Amino acid sequence: MTWVCENHNKPDESIWEVRSGKQHYVYSKVMCWVAIDRGLRLAERRSFPCDREKWYKARDALMEEIMTHGWCADKQSFVQYYGSEGLDASNLIMPLVFFMSPTDPRFLSTLNAIKTPYSKGGLTSSALVLRYAHGTADGLAGEEGTFNMCSFWLIEALTRAGKSDRTRLEDARKLFEEMLTYANHVGLYAEETGFGGEALGNFPQAFTHISLISAAFNLDRRLNGG
Repeated sequence: MTWVCENHNKPDESIWEVRSGKQHYVYSKVMCWVAIDRGLRLAERRSFPCDREKWYKARDALMEEIMTHGWCADKQSFVQYYGSEGLDASNLIMPLVFFMSPTDPRFLSTLNAIKTPYSKGGLTSSALVLRYAHGTADGLAGEEGTFNMCSFWLIEALTRAGKSDRTRLEDARKLFEEMLTYANHVGLYAEETGFGGEALGNFPQAFTHISLISAAFNLDRRLNGG
Protein backbone atom coordinates (compact mmCIF):
# COMPACT_ATOMS: atom_id res chain seq x y z
CA MET A 1 0.00 0.00 0.00
CA THR A 2 2.92 2.30 0.66
CA TRP A 3 3.97 1.72 -2.96
CA VAL A 4 0.54 2.88 -4.17
CA CYS A 5 0.76 5.97 -1.96
CA GLU A 6 4.10 6.84 -3.54
CA ASN A 7 3.28 5.98 -7.17
CA HIS A 8 -0.35 6.91 -7.81
CA ASN A 9 0.75 10.20 -9.34
CA LYS A 10 2.34 8.48 -12.34
CA PRO A 11 0.52 8.33 -15.72
CA ASP A 12 -0.39 4.97 -17.24
CA GLU A 13 -2.47 3.31 -19.99
CA SER A 14 -5.36 2.49 -17.63
CA ILE A 15 -7.91 -0.29 -17.90
CA TRP A 16 -8.21 -0.20 -21.71
CA GLU A 17 -4.44 -0.28 -22.29
CA VAL A 18 -4.54 2.32 -25.06
CA ARG A 19 -1.54 2.68 -27.38
CA SER A 20 -1.68 6.46 -27.71
CA GLY A 21 0.52 7.31 -24.74
CA LYS A 22 0.30 7.45 -20.97
CA GLN A 23 -2.11 9.84 -19.26
CA HIS A 24 -3.49 10.49 -15.80
CA TYR A 25 -6.58 8.35 -16.30
CA VAL A 26 -9.45 8.90 -13.91
CA TYR A 27 -10.21 5.17 -13.64
CA SER A 28 -6.62 4.42 -12.59
CA LYS A 29 -6.70 7.14 -9.95
CA VAL A 30 -10.01 5.86 -8.59
CA MET A 31 -8.66 2.33 -8.31
CA CYS A 32 -5.55 3.62 -6.52
CA TRP A 33 -7.93 5.34 -4.08
CA VAL A 34 -9.78 2.02 -3.68
CA ALA A 35 -6.55 0.16 -2.95
CA ILE A 36 -5.54 2.60 -0.20
CA ASP A 37 -9.06 2.75 1.25
CA ARG A 38 -9.39 -1.03 1.44
CA GLY A 39 -5.91 -1.33 2.88
CA LEU A 40 -6.88 1.04 5.66
CA ARG A 41 -10.08 -0.88 6.35
CA LEU A 42 -8.21 -4.19 6.58
CA ALA A 43 -5.53 -2.72 8.80
CA GLU A 44 -8.11 -1.30 11.19
CA ARG A 45 -10.31 -4.36 11.35
CA ARG A 46 -7.44 -6.84 11.72
CA SER A 47 -5.07 -4.61 13.70
CA PHE A 48 -2.42 -4.90 11.01
CA PRO A 49 0.59 -2.59 11.32
CA CYS A 50 0.62 0.24 8.78
CA ASP A 51 1.59 3.85 8.35
CA ARG A 52 -1.97 5.07 8.91
CA GLU A 53 -1.14 8.76 8.77
CA LYS A 54 0.59 8.40 5.41
CA TRP A 55 -2.16 6.23 3.98
CA TYR A 56 -4.96 8.52 5.13
CA LYS A 57 -3.17 11.56 3.78
CA ALA A 58 -2.59 9.91 0.40
CA ARG A 59 -6.16 8.63 0.14
CA ASP A 60 -7.74 11.98 0.96
CA ALA A 61 -5.39 13.91 -1.31
CA LEU A 62 -6.17 11.52 -4.15
CA MET A 63 -9.91 12.00 -3.65
CA GLU A 64 -9.51 15.77 -3.84
CA GLU A 65 -7.30 15.46 -6.92
CA ILE A 66 -9.80 13.29 -8.79
CA MET A 67 -12.72 15.53 -7.94
CA THR A 68 -10.78 18.56 -9.13
CA HIS A 69 -8.90 17.33 -12.21
CA GLY A 70 -11.09 14.42 -13.29
CA TRP A 71 -14.18 16.61 -13.59
CA CYS A 72 -14.90 18.67 -16.71
CA ALA A 73 -17.17 21.64 -16.02
CA ASP A 74 -17.94 22.12 -19.72
CA LYS A 75 -19.08 18.52 -20.10
CA GLN A 76 -20.58 18.36 -16.61
CA SER A 77 -19.04 14.93 -16.36
CA PHE A 78 -16.03 13.02 -15.13
CA VAL A 79 -13.84 12.41 -18.14
CA GLN A 80 -11.33 9.87 -19.40
CA TYR A 81 -8.18 11.53 -18.13
CA TYR A 82 -7.09 14.81 -16.58
CA GLY A 83 -7.48 17.69 -19.03
CA SER A 84 -9.58 15.76 -21.55
CA GLU A 85 -13.23 16.17 -22.51
CA GLY A 86 -13.85 12.60 -23.61
CA LEU A 87 -16.26 10.29 -21.81
CA ASP A 88 -15.15 6.91 -20.54
CA ALA A 89 -17.53 4.17 -19.43
CA SER A 90 -15.02 2.98 -16.83
CA ASN A 91 -16.12 5.93 -14.68
CA LEU A 92 -19.39 4.06 -14.10
CA ILE A 93 -17.41 2.08 -11.52
CA MET A 94 -17.23 5.03 -9.12
CA PRO A 95 -20.30 4.20 -6.98
CA LEU A 96 -19.80 0.45 -7.44
CA VAL A 97 -16.51 0.62 -5.52
CA PHE A 98 -17.92 3.20 -3.03
CA PHE A 99 -15.69 6.01 -4.26
CA MET A 100 -18.74 8.27 -4.26
CA SER A 101 -22.47 8.11 -3.72
CA PRO A 102 -24.57 6.85 -6.66
CA THR A 103 -26.82 9.86 -6.09
CA ASP A 104 -24.06 12.47 -5.96
CA PRO A 105 -25.07 15.20 -8.46
CA ARG A 106 -21.72 14.95 -10.24
CA PHE A 107 -22.05 11.23 -10.70
CA LEU A 108 -25.66 11.51 -11.86
CA SER A 109 -24.55 14.10 -14.40
CA THR A 110 -21.80 11.72 -15.57
CA LEU A 111 -24.32 8.89 -15.73
CA ASN A 112 -26.62 11.01 -17.89
CA ALA A 113 -23.75 11.95 -20.20
CA ILE A 114 -22.68 8.33 -20.71
CA LYS A 115 -26.27 7.19 -21.17
CA THR A 116 -26.82 9.72 -23.97
CA PRO A 117 -26.94 7.98 -27.39
CA TYR A 118 -23.50 7.80 -28.98
CA SER A 119 -24.92 9.54 -32.05
CA LYS A 120 -25.48 12.57 -29.81
CA GLY A 121 -22.13 12.53 -28.05
CA GLY A 122 -22.76 9.86 -25.40
CA LEU A 123 -21.62 6.24 -25.25
CA THR A 124 -24.86 4.29 -25.35
CA SER A 125 -27.01 2.58 -27.93
CA SER A 126 -30.02 1.34 -25.95
CA ALA A 127 -28.52 -1.21 -23.51
CA LEU A 128 -25.18 -1.38 -25.32
CA VAL A 129 -22.33 0.81 -24.08
CA LEU A 130 -19.08 1.78 -25.78
CA ARG A 131 -15.90 1.93 -23.71
CA TYR A 132 -15.19 5.39 -25.13
CA ALA A 133 -16.32 7.38 -28.14
CA HIS A 134 -15.46 6.38 -31.69
CA GLY A 135 -12.58 8.52 -32.85
CA THR A 136 -10.84 8.54 -29.45
CA ALA A 137 -7.08 8.50 -29.95
CA ASP A 138 -6.34 5.00 -28.67
CA GLY A 139 -3.56 4.11 -31.10
CA LEU A 140 -5.61 1.38 -32.77
CA ALA A 141 -7.01 1.27 -36.28
CA GLY A 142 -10.68 0.66 -37.05
CA GLU A 143 -13.76 0.72 -34.84
CA GLU A 144 -14.90 -1.73 -32.20
CA GLY A 145 -18.21 -2.89 -30.85
CA THR A 146 -19.82 -2.12 -27.52
CA PHE A 147 -18.30 -3.49 -24.33
CA ASN A 148 -20.57 -5.86 -22.40
CA MET A 149 -18.94 -5.27 -19.03
CA CYS A 150 -19.66 -1.56 -19.38
CA SER A 151 -23.30 -2.31 -20.21
CA PHE A 152 -23.70 -4.20 -16.95
CA TRP A 153 -21.85 -1.44 -15.08
CA LEU A 154 -24.41 1.00 -16.45
CA ILE A 155 -27.24 -1.22 -15.24
CA GLU A 156 -25.75 -1.49 -11.76
CA ALA A 157 -25.07 2.25 -11.55
CA LEU A 158 -28.69 2.95 -12.51
CA THR A 159 -29.81 0.37 -9.95
CA ARG A 160 -27.87 2.06 -7.16
CA ALA A 161 -29.12 5.50 -8.22
CA GLY A 162 -32.61 4.02 -8.28
CA LYS A 163 -32.70 3.88 -4.51
CA SER A 164 -33.92 7.46 -4.56
CA ASP A 165 -35.32 7.61 -8.10
CA ARG A 166 -37.69 4.84 -9.14
CA THR A 167 -37.49 5.81 -12.82
CA ARG A 168 -33.77 4.97 -12.88
CA LEU A 169 -34.47 1.61 -11.26
CA GLU A 170 -37.10 0.83 -13.88
CA ASP A 171 -34.66 1.88 -16.58
CA ALA A 172 -32.08 -0.52 -15.11
CA ARG A 173 -34.58 -3.37 -15.21
CA LYS A 174 -35.45 -2.74 -18.86
CA LEU A 175 -31.81 -2.49 -19.90
CA PHE A 176 -30.98 -5.70 -18.01
CA GLU A 177 -33.76 -7.57 -19.77
CA GLU A 178 -32.50 -6.28 -23.10
CA MET A 179 -28.93 -7.32 -22.33
CA LEU A 180 -30.13 -10.86 -21.65
CA THR A 181 -31.12 -11.09 -25.31
CA TYR A 182 -27.47 -10.68 -26.39
CA ALA A 183 -26.31 -13.88 -24.67
CA ASN A 184 -25.90 -17.00 -26.78
CA HIS A 185 -28.10 -20.11 -26.54
CA VAL A 186 -26.44 -21.23 -23.28
CA GLY A 187 -26.38 -17.79 -21.68
CA LEU A 188 -22.76 -16.85 -22.36
CA TYR A 189 -21.40 -13.49 -23.47
CA ALA A 190 -18.42 -12.37 -25.47
CA GLU A 191 -16.20 -9.43 -24.57
CA GLU A 192 -18.08 -7.15 -26.96
CA THR A 193 -21.35 -6.97 -28.85
CA GLY A 194 -21.45 -5.50 -32.35
CA PHE A 195 -24.11 -3.05 -33.40
CA GLY A 196 -25.75 -5.87 -35.33
CA GLY A 197 -25.96 -7.98 -32.17
CA GLU A 198 -23.00 -10.22 -33.09
CA ALA A 199 -20.53 -11.46 -30.46
CA LEU A 200 -17.05 -9.92 -30.82
CA GLY A 201 -13.73 -10.38 -29.09
CA ASN A 202 -12.86 -12.98 -26.48
CA PHE A 203 -15.55 -15.59 -25.90
CA PRO A 204 -16.70 -16.39 -23.32
CA GLN A 205 -15.34 -13.48 -21.30
CA ALA A 206 -15.07 -13.88 -17.52
CA PHE A 207 -15.26 -10.21 -16.55
CA THR A 208 -18.46 -9.82 -18.56
CA HIS A 209 -20.09 -12.50 -16.45
CA ILE A 210 -18.74 -11.10 -13.19
CA SER A 211 -20.35 -7.75 -13.98
CA LEU A 212 -23.54 -9.56 -15.03
CA ILE A 213 -23.73 -11.37 -11.68
CA SER A 214 -23.11 -8.17 -9.71
CA ALA A 215 -25.73 -6.24 -11.70
CA ALA A 216 -28.27 -9.06 -11.38
CA PHE A 217 -27.73 -9.43 -7.63
CA ASN A 218 -28.08 -5.73 -6.89
CA LEU A 219 -31.02 -5.24 -9.25
CA ASP A 220 -32.92 -8.16 -7.73
CA ARG A 221 -32.28 -6.89 -4.22
CA ARG A 222 -33.39 -3.35 -5.07
CA LEU A 223 -36.53 -4.50 -6.90
CA ASN A 224 -37.45 -6.55 -3.84
CA GLY A 225 -37.05 -3.63 -1.50
CA GLY A 226 -33.50 -4.34 -0.33
